[in-house]
Amino acid sequence: MRYTLIAMCVLVAGCDSVRSANDRVFGGDDAPAEAEEIVAEEVFEPEPVAATAASWVGAKTTIASLGDPSTLGRWLETPLVDTEFTGRVVVPRTGAQAYITLVPAPGPESGGSRLSLDAMRALLLPFDELVELEVYSN
Repeated sequence: MRYTLIAMCVLVAGCDSVRSANDRVFGGDDAPAEAEEIVAEEVFEPEPVAATAASWVGAKTTIASLGDPSTLGRWLETPLVDTEFTGRVVVPRTGAQAYITLVPAPGPESGGSRLSLDAMRALLLPFDELVELEVYSN
């Protein structure tokens, strides 16, 4: 018991010397005063996004396949839209639906669309088939 008490006293006494060595290396008591003077100059302000940017209201139909699986997120690249915005996609065959980001793609409106891997999972769609989708702008 006596040896344990002596060892603890030595360890506690050694802590003060480690703290003073760290103070010398890291600036000691002067560091907090400098830290108080730092003021954030830039404030992040998100860009305003339109609630819906589609030029149409209601549903449009497209045929979709799997898009680039390395691009994360729920998105649909489609020639149905001119600007990126969030829309609702419905699978008429099953009734499954999800809100996803509609991304403009080059080509005619009758051209096909590409659906992200995450969106296909959300809609419970097979990855190796073409699927018919109804795209809603709002």
